[in-house]
Amino acid sequence: MQKIIVERPYEFVPPHRGTWWPKLIAKFQLFAGHLRKVEGVVDHEIRHLDRLTESLNAGHGILITPNHCRNADPLVMGWLVRRTRCPVYALASWHLFNQGRFMAWAIRKMGGFSVNREGVDRQAINTAIDMLTSAERPLVIFPEGAVTRTNDRLHALLDGVAFIARTAAKRRSREDASKKVVVHPVGLKYLFGGDIQQQASEVLGDIEQRLTWRRQDEMPLLRRVESVGRALLTLKELQYFGEPQPGSPGDRMSRLIEHLISPLEEEWLGDAKSGPVVPRIKSVRMKMLPEMLNGDMGAAERDRRWRQLEDLYLAQQISCYPSDYLNLPTVDRVLETVERFEEDMTDKARVHGHLKVIIEIGEAIEVSPKRERKAAEDPLMVAIRERLEEMLERLAKESQPLE
Repeated sequence: MQKIIVERPYEFVPPHRGTWWPKLIAKFQLFAGHLRKVEGVVDHEIRHLDRLTESLNAGHGILITPNHCRNADPLVMGWLVRRTRCPVYALASWHLFNQGRFMAWAIRKMGGFSVNREGVDRQAINTAIDMLTSAERPLVIFPEGAVTRTNDRLHALLDGVAFIARTAAKRRSREDASKKVVVHPVGLKYLFGGDIQQQASEVLGDIEQRLTWRRQDEMPLLRRVESVGRALLTLKELQYFGEPQPGSPGDRMSRLIEHLISPLEEEWLGDAKSGPVVPRIKSVRMKMLPEMLNGDMGAAERDRRWRQLEDLYLAQQISCYPSDYLNLPTVDRVLETVERFEEDMTDKARVHGHLKVIIEIGEAIEVSPKRERKAAEDPLMVAIRERLEEMLERLAKESQPLE
């Protein structure tokens, strides 16, 4: 399990308010070297920059909401900063500020401030609202709330985004009816330009050897990916059910997810829930973690909760494997799947390089200060989701089909 839980009381990390550092970093593209070395992103293309520039020139409070398919996504925003010459603020999970002093320093200098994903972080929420209200800089929030590594699919969005935007819109309208808050959905699409046969074969060969198999280099790549995927799923079924389960891969993954989450929902929330996986996991963790982080328990109970957190983490990882994702196989979907295999086995995926990111800026969505109370789902979240899904569906067509 990756270290996304910090076992100590949360402390809010405010953003660096100055502009000298973010402008310096953007001007000399200091982020680009990190993207190349650590994430393999070597090229970029920005589309429809005029849409964002128009909102900046109008003085609107601007919320940027990209999809979140790779760890590279926050740094990729550096190219927008460079082109617009306007720094941004960004919500960043608190665990990122606990991965070394340089990382914490760099995130702050680029405008990042912390949010406690395992609770209601009123300080982070109020800071975000103040930023949009003042329109000092655009604010970046990734509404999926977690990295998915499935570039062509949008996962469930977290409703807090609409609350922040609408509260800021109310405050701005009280000051001046002409002042607006707008949301720009941003579609991020990564295209792999390397040799997928060679790169994927290296990873799959290592996994096959971990499974005590002979390397399957003679097997067609897609069949090989599917074979490894079935093996990894079966191993988890043996661990949790004691035997392989019947049915299609999609049914089996859904069954395993429910087996992992439902008992914990019953214990911590009173009954089992339904719906998207990530929000359900967040609700359970919010109940489990406060005592852990404050150290208010014995060693046995602490170990029990860590095992539960591992189960929740596994459920979230499984949910990031859409069962039909390889029905239309492309080079990029195969790479993402292989990367996730390796990441789920070792907590780290190797860098393959040759990635180009397309940054497509969506049209501005004006935020209404009033919410339709009778609506089953917040209209703003519906609009953001639909715009992002439309962009990702169109951008997916630019991927090279797997030969």
